[in-house]
Order: sequence, then structure tokens, then C-alpha cells
Amino acid sequence: MKFYNQDSGNMSQIENNSIHLIVTSPPYPMIKKWDKLFEVVNFDYQHIQLNHTWQECYRVLVPGGIACINIGDATRSFKGYGFFCFPNYARVTMDMWNLRFTSLIPIIWKKISNRPNAFLGSGFIPTNGYVSQDHEYIGIYRKGNLRKFPPKDKNRYDSAFTKEERDLWFQQTWNIQGKKGAKDSSEFPDEIPYRLIRMFSIKGDTVLDPFCGSGSVMRIAEENGRIGIGYDIKEM
Repeated sequence: MKFYNQDSGNMSQIENNSIHLIVTSPPYPMIKKWDKLFEVVNFDYQHIQLNHTWQECYRVLVPGGIACINIGDATRSFKGYGFFCFPNYARVTMDMWNLRFTSLIPIIWKKISNRPNAFLGSGFIPTNGYVSQDHEYIGIYRKGNLRKFPPKDKNRYDSAFTKEERDLWFQQTWNIQGKKGAKDSSEFPDEIPYRLIRMFSIKGDTVLDPFCGSGSVMRIAEENGRIGIGYDIKEM
């Protein structure tokens, strides 16, 4: 396991074509708690900053390697302008497309909550209500064509999942309880990186989290026979 306490917009310690899987949850543009991190409250500016990391991700991934990015759209009100939904998933997908990633079918993470649906708007009369937001996206992007393996690769066969796991994991909608305290930490529950690491890597692979936070992706990678690497501007 390796951790670099620096901005992932420059991952010079990692060689080209050496990472097999990326699993991450970046700071979401236009979320108020990240304002100081991004310095400028502007949708385009904040995505341009993230795009430095996406460029590095393309460089370090092996041909056929996968990047899984958990990102939600942002809702925010501005005085004099009203309520907005900022389409972060759509913007990240187009940025990845422009970097020549192959965009695959995303996972829709429907967060299970014990509270009733939050309603924003004008009670029971049209037309000024807003649809409640109860999910995030996990975008899946591949570098180039399918990854190639030697015939009967032992690590690949040793990494197989069961039929029950396959049938559950490869559904587009995942119903998973959000992690307690994640409103402040933005950490996703362990089940999400666990599934993604099992689905898109094999034993012996190197898994990178360029926004690693507390290091859960690295930890889960190591627990499942992979090598974990993480970057973050805050110390773990």
C-alpha cells in the first residue's frame, strides 16, 4: 500500500500504463462544503481542476483498464438566481469522452434512507416543486479496448465471482445504505469499492484512488489480494 500526500493532478510517481483499476469519489463541484478546496465557485472552473486528475488517470491506466468514478449532481441556490441542479455526472462523462475513454453503462447508486422523501417546493400545488434527489452515479470508463489476458490466467480464474454476486453486482441500480457520517466525510460505504474491485480487477492488480480520503479503497484492495495506491491533499 502506498499513499502520496499531494494533489492527484500530478501523479508523476506512477509510470504510464501501470494501473489496472481506478476507484474514487472526488469532491463534487458546486457542493458548498468544497468551496474552499476549489477556491472559485464556478461549475466550469471546478471541472477543469478535476480534469487534470482525469488526464493523469488516462495516462497511468493499462490498456483496457477501468476507471470507476462515484459522483453526484449538485443542488444549490444562489441569491437572485434561484435553485439549480448542476449536472456533474454528465460533465465528467463528457470530459472522459474527450480524453478518449470509452464510456460504459453507469451504475445508479440509490441511497437507502430511513427518512421520508425531502420535498422542495410549493406543497401540493403545481408548478414549483422539485424532484427529490436520492441517488448518485458511478461512472464506468475504459481506456481503449477490452483488457487482454494470457490463456487460462490463474489470477483471473482465482478472482471469479459467484453467480449470485454476478447477478446482483451487474444490475444497473444498487440499493446500498450510505455510510454513517458521510455528509461530512463524503466517504462511500465499503460495499461499493468492494464490489467494483471484485468486478473490474483481478488478484495481483494495482488499484488507485486519486482522492483517497481515509483510504478505504486502498484497504479493501489489499484485503482482496490487490495493491492499493492513494493520493490526497489531506493526510490520512
